[in-house]
Amino acid sequence: MPKGMSDKGKEEDEVPAKKTGNTGKSRQNANQVDKQSPPACYTGAMQDELEFRRAAEAALDELKRHLIQREEEAEAGFEVEEQSGVLNVVFEDPGGKFVITPNTPVRQIWISALSTSFKLDWDQKMQKFVLPRTGEPLIPLVDRLIGEHVAG
Repeated sequence: MPKGMSDKGKEEDEVPAKKTGNTGKSRQNANQVDKQSPPACYTGAMQDELEFRRAAEAALDELKRHLIQREEEAEAGFEVEEQSGVLNVVFEDPGGKFVITPNTPVRQIWISALSTSFKLDWDQKMQKFVLPRTGEPLIPLVDRLIGEHVAG
């Protein structure tokens, strides 16, 4: 196989040698070490399906309880509905709907809101689903999105 090519024929970037106290370490040996490491992702190793389903169910249950409590406040302006593990936040005025759903194949919780898709990853350290680009956990993110929708 040509250097710099993967077994699927796609070009791969060369990984620079890690800086260590041993400056005699060859680039090839450093690359071999890197290839043995697990692939990097936002939240570390991917959860198995059962772990994800449990974490997503707990997160959505907590969010549902939070939203129901907010819904009971005067002038909340929305209702919460649950259907088959999917949460819907339905707004009266201005009209609209947020859809919050687990996406098991990619181990994310997806929020469709404000004409945008927000994809939250599991953060092992925080033990919460968070939006990677802002670091916002699920409940504060949904609260912010509701506020933005109601404000118009």
